[in-house]
Amino acid sequence: MANLARLYRTSIGAKAVMAITGAMLFLFLIGHLAGNLLIFKGQDAINSYAQGLQNLGAGLWVVRLGLLAVFLLHIATAMRLHHGNREARPVAYYHEDTVKATWASRYMMMTGLVVLAFVIYHLLHFTFHQFAPRGIGLDDQGRKDVYTMVIQGFSNSAITLSYLVAHVFLLFHLLHGISSAFQSLGWNNDTINPLVKKGLPALAVIIVFGKMSIALSIWLGLVGG
Repeated sequence: MANLARLYRTSIGAKAVMAITGAMLFLFLIGHLAGNLLIFKGQDAINSYAQGLQNLGAGLWVVRLGLLAVFLLHIATAMRLHHGNREARPVAYYHEDTVKATWASRYMMMTGLVVLAFVIYHLLHFTFHQFAPRGIGLDDQGRKDVYTMVIQGFSNSAITLSYLVAHVFLLFHLLHGISSAFQSLGWNNDTINPLVKKGLPALAVIIVFGKMSIALSIWLGLVGG
């Protein structure tokens, strides 16, 4: 444990932690999207899925707390690296446009903070039901009516717009994060590079647009209208 702690305090170790926790959160996004897409199958499908999660009981909270720990570690490590970079270069470049870096890489911290703010709001809205206009009721089978709550949420233009904007920032964050993760872990080679440069970014686009399609379809009245 002492060796791991010492490794974490180094830049290389911290970047490896960022890569691993980022990969875990990326996998969660895939699973989250798969569950949420059930809303296109209707009320029974999404409510059954939600009830299945609730039936896990304590197991669900183990998963939630595990994800929370990963998420907090990812954020804390990002802030530590950002602070370290600022200390190493306290004076900004005179001509910022001379630095060869993409917009996503230069504003990785900003996009991450936007995503963090969105996640907090999203949890308060859809997990803890703080912003649901009528809370969350029950369907005709006595299950929590997640379907109606989501329909009501994304029928609100402000909520839908904020959701879409947040996911644009999420996409930029993912696109740079994917390439950074493989570089940090030293997994750049001729075999993996095509996957890093094309496959995983394409998957990130599919995930983000898949999630955006839910909000847009409801807002446009194509689902639940």
